[in-house]
Amino acid sequence: MKTFGKIIRSVQAFGRELSRVTPGVDPQQPRIGLALGGGFARGIAHVGVLKVLEEENIPVSFVAGTSVGALIGAAYCSGLTGSELEDVAYRVRFRDFARWTLSRHGFASNQRMIGFLKSILKVKSFEELRIPLAVTATDLSTGEGVVFHSGPLIDPVRASCAYPGMFLPVNLRGRWLVDGMLPFAVPTKPVRDMGADRVLAIHLKGRWNSTGGAPRHLFDVIGQCFCIAQEMSAATWRQDADLVIEPDVNGFQYDDFAQASALIRAGEIVTREALPQIRKWLAPPADVREPKPRAAAVIRSNAPLPAE
Repeated sequence: MKTFGKIIRSVQAFGRELSRVTPGVDPQQPRIGLALGGGFARGIAHVGVLKVLEEENIPVSFVAGTSVGALIGAAYCSGLTGSELEDVAYRVRFRDFARWTLSRHGFASNQRMIGFLKSILKVKSFEELRIPLAVTATDLSTGEGVVFHSGPLIDPVRASCAYPGMFLPVNLRGRWLVDGMLPFAVPTKPVRDMGADRVLAIHLKGRWNSTGGAPRHLFDVIGQCFCIAQEMSAATWRQDADLVIEPDVNGFQYDDFAQASALIRAGEIVTREALPQIRKWLAPPADVREPKPRAAAVIRSNAPLPAE
């Protein structure tokens, strides 16, 4: 029975691969991969990025996500539209996927994320996704980066979101895993390894404590340390990016879920500014073998957000 089940899943996966081929699309068109970085609530800006790409008919062939980027990437690749993601972003709060606890390994469990993801995801496994997805995590014992491409979807996303010091590590396939931001602050290499010809990296640059003042509590200390470490490693992940866009998330706290509307607009604004560069990738003649620039262009928006 197990063998028969594997055969059925293989046939289904083959069918999905065929369904991804859109009639009339130039097979020589470069395959665009999105690398969605982490940022806790600020990651809601990813929704604005995805909305604009969808509205402008920019084809996305692969997605890789770290932390909240893994969560949003999983939802999008499972079949949620930009508008559906926006609806989810408006109603989600910290309590929907986390529960405070007392443990020597962390202050909160993300066990509630299981129910949350079951309620929004349209599929249960990587093999069923509409768009291929890579989810990153970190092996707490070895420090090794772990990239998931297959099997059940929910637990890898939970592991990718297990922010060290705040959330308990997730035991998956015999390994204790935490947030993927340590080896993959922005997962450009995983999405390049999937076969992307062009990599669009979304970097949520900002202080953990948006005020820039004295830390308010332990989480500010931990979070700011990781922000510093991520910036120090930026040169590494930028090597695999063709274009980096940085939504203006300064001024938003790490837990500003109530600011979903403004965060989505921040993603929309910077993505629209990047559209001319992205469209160049698709303009004929598109030579997918063209050498990648030595340094990725960076587009960041400091324009004021529209008033509510």
